[in-house]
Amino acid sequence: MTPHELAALLHFHADSGVEWLLEDDPIDRIAAFAASQTARGEAGSGSGHGSPAGALQTAQSYRAPAPKNEADGRAQPPAAEKPQTRGKSEPAPRPVSTRVAIPDEQAVAEARIAAGSAQTLADLKVALDGFTGCNLRNSARNLVFAEGDPAAGLMIVGPGPNGDDDREGRPFAGRQGDLLDKMLAAIGLDRAGVLITNVIPWRPPGNRMPSAREMEICRPFLDRQFALAKPQRVLVLGNFAARFFFGGTDTIHEMRGDWRTITTGGETFRALATLHPQDLMSAPICKRLAWQDLQMFAAGNDS
Repeated sequence: MTPHELAALLHFHADSGVEWLLEDDPIDRIAAFAASQTARGEAGSGSGHGSPAGALQTAQSYRAPAPKNEADGRAQPPAAEKPQTRGKSEPAPRPVSTRVAIPDEQAVAEARIAAGSAQTLADLKVALDGFTGCNLRNSARNLVFAEGDPAAGLMIVGPGPNGDDDREGRPFAGRQGDLLDKMLAAIGLDRAGVLITNVIPWRPPGNRMPSAREMEICRPFLDRQFALAKPQRVLVLGNFAARFFFGGTDTIHEMRGDWRTITTGGETFRALATLHPQDLMSAPICKRLAWQDLQMFAAGNDS
C-alpha cells in the first residue's frame, strides 16, 4: 500500500482506529531511559536530583569534609589506618544465605503438578505466584499473569515481560501496550475482549533470553492457560514467541501471515504470527504487514 492509498483509507475511515498506521515518530531512547529511571524511583528527589544529569552534578560537586582538631578547629589530615596485629585479624563477615531455585527436572515436574491442579485461571495465578521452582522470579519485581476474558475465544501471546510490565505487573504495559491497544482497536477489539498473556511470566534479568530449561519450567503454566481458555484463534507476537510455538530459526517476517497450529495437551489451536509492537516501534514501515495480519486474524480466514 502506497502512502497515498493509506492516506485515502484513513480519510474514508477516520473512525476505524487505523490511524496507528501513520504514527511513525522515532523513539527518543534518551528520554525513554530517563523516564524509566524516574519510574524506578532511582532518580531521587530534590533540586537537580530528578534527572541523571542532576544526579551526576550532585555526585561531582560533593566533597567529604576533612576531620577537624577538636581543640582549635583546624582541619587535620585523615588518620592512617591501624596496622593489623599479626595473627589477630578480624574475621570476615559471614555471607548471607539466599535460596536460589536451580532449574532441574524436579522443578519441571513440580511445575506440571502445580499447573495441572488449577481448575480456573484464578487458581492458576495463585499456583504460579506460589511456585518457587523457577529462578527467574528471584530477580523479577512482579509476576506478570494473563489478563482479559478467557471465554472470548481469542488469545494473544507475547514473549515475556519488559521493564514496564515488570513494574506494573501486567502484560503489555507502557508504550508497547499503548500500541497494542491501538492495533486491537483497529479490528474492533480491546483488552477486555481477548486474553493477553506471555510465554514467560517473569522478566529475565537484563531482558536476557530465557534458557531452554527456564522455558521448559514455565511451559506447563502456559499450556494450562490454553487448556482452560480453549481459544479459537491465537495471535503470536514476535520472533521469540513464534519460535517457541512453531520451532525452527525462521524470522517473524518468514513466519507471519500464515495460519499454523499449536498443539498442547492433545488439543490443537489455530494460530497466526505477526510482528511484536516493539518491532513496529523500531521499524514503522512494517506496520502495513501487521495490518494485513490483524485483518486476517479478525476475519479468522486466509483472506
